Order: sequence, then C-alpha cells, then structure tokens
Amino acid sequence: MEKIEHTTVTTNGIKMHVASIGSGPVILFLHGFPELWYSWRHQLLSLSSLGYRCVAPDLRGYGDTDAPPSATSYTVFHIVGDIVGLLDLLGVDQVFLVGHDWGAIIAWYFAQFRPDRVKALVNMSVVYWPRHPKVKPVERFRALFGDDYYICRFQEPGEVEEDFAQMDTAKIIKIFLATRNPRPPCIPKEKGFRGLPEPQALPSWLSEENVNYFASKFNQKGFTGGLNYYRALDLSWEVMAPWAGLQIKVPVKFIVGDLDLTYHIPGTKEYIHNGGFKKDVPFLQEVVVIEGVAHFLNQEKPEEINMHIYDFIKKF
Repeated sequence: MEKIEHTTVTTNGIKMHVASIGSGPVILFLHGFPELWYSWRHQLLSLSSLGYRCVAPDLRGYGDTDAPPSATSYTVFHIVGDIVGLLDLLGVDQVFLVGHDWGAIIAWYFAQFRPDRVKALVNMSVVYWPRHPKVKPVERFRALFGDDYYICRFQEPGEVEEDFAQMDTAKIIKIFLATRNPRPPCIPKEKGFRGLPEPQALPSWLSEENVNYFASKFNQKGFTGGLNYYRALDLSWEVMAPWAGLQIKVPVKFIVGDLDLTYHIPGTKEYIHNGGFKKDVPFLQEVVVIEGVAHFLNQEKPEEINMHIYDFIKKF
C-alpha cells in the first residue's frame, strides 16, 4: 500500500485527491457509496503489477476531495466533468474505465457523453438503465418500494446526517459494507439507521483496519457529499433529456453478484438477460453473475474481480 502515490489536482473547480500506482495504459477506477479510492486497493496493487497505470480518485464529495455543499453541484455532468478534467491533467486521451455502485452510474454516463475517451468499460453492480421519458428516478423507487426505501430516505437534506450523527461512524460503514441481504433496504423513519443492528462479525474480506480507514475519512468529511448524489438524481434526470435514447457504444463487460441488492430490483434480471441491456449497450461483450457474492464484490472477491478486469482489457 505504501507504493501507492497520493496527489491533489484541481479539476472542474474543485480540488480532487487521486491515488495512483504503476506505469503503462491507464485504468481509471470510480468508487461508490459510502466508499473512497481505498475500495480499489486490491485492484490498484494487482493490476499495476500487470503493466497498467492504475488511478483511483476520491470522487467529488468524498475523502480528501472537495465537497461542495449544495446537492445541485452533484449532477452526472458535474461528476463526469471532474473526471474529464482529471484525464486532461494526466495527459491521457483514453482510459480503461472501471466502475462500481455510483461509480458505475458515472461510468455509464462518461461512456455515453465521451466514448472517445474510453477504450473499454468494466462495470459492476449497477446496470445501465435508460432514461424513462416520464417518471423521475426517485418517484420510480418510491412507487416500487415506498417512502422508507433508503434512496427515498436520503432525499431530505440533513435528515439522514442527523441520524448518522447519533451513530458511531465505524458502525455505519459496517452496516453498509457487510450486508448480504438482497432485499430492498427499507429504513422506517421512526427507527432510523441508528436502529439497525451492527453485524455480529465482520466478513473475512473486511478487517477492522479497513473499516477504520473508511470511518476516519467520513469522520473528517461527513456523509453529505455522498448523499448529494442521491439528492441530485432527479435533477440529473431533468438535464439528461437531450441524451434520451442514446446508446452506449464502447466495449463493455458487466459483473454482478447474485446476492447484490441491485440485481434484485424488479425487472433488472429480465433486462440483463432477455436482450434489453444488449439493445441499449450494443457492444456489451460479457455479463458475469458471481454466485454467493453481495454488493461490494471488488472487495469481497478481489482476486476474481482482478482477473475479470484483466482478461477483458488485455484484448484492447
């Protein structure tokens, strides 16, 4: 880990912390919620040893990167703009792009807006969903799962932050990272996240040291930046109207665990396996469903994920 270099760059009006290691073609890793560059620690070390320059920023709102206070500063255009600026600063024309969770969402949009900058994309957990012409994302989730669904609960500024403030940050990290329940996460308002039980034991792939690293950064930064991605979902939907129906035309490999809660959202499996996904992402080359693996698959099964990434990108 000490071989990983840490720098701060200025891109798109914010200061961004970037972890990197190795030399060769660039692989850019985009993390999710509630995570950091650190989520990719295994991939950085492994793939850099195979001849790649591995780059993993703390995305806007996270870790040692700036966190603008307003949710309106977290549309997909802001985040993709940060990444384009980062590539320009690195002097890199094209990258292999790897995303997970919110990082996967941003990677889909990056590939949609700037296919000229992407050699190939390996995305995990969150499948591409085309823009619905009438129904906003939060409205869709509310109709599916009700007001207690976690994305709906995240919408009101300050509310979840107040809930989290009554909890130990390490407990919050453990609840999110260690969950293996594929059912929709619904948190009744009167119970709150503070009412959720802490996992009795950490999974073998997650150590107290790992948890404490995440917790230390969220103690410094807070959770508002990460929550603002969810709060900007509907705004992103509104401003994405000109791109409605546009296919994603870069080579893609998609990986998901069969215990991932995203894989169990109604309609997702059918979309992935019955042709809808391939229609929207015509250069989709591989879909991998890993048995017995939950949402944070790049940390839970690092060796397997490392090889899935390498086996795909080495073709290009």
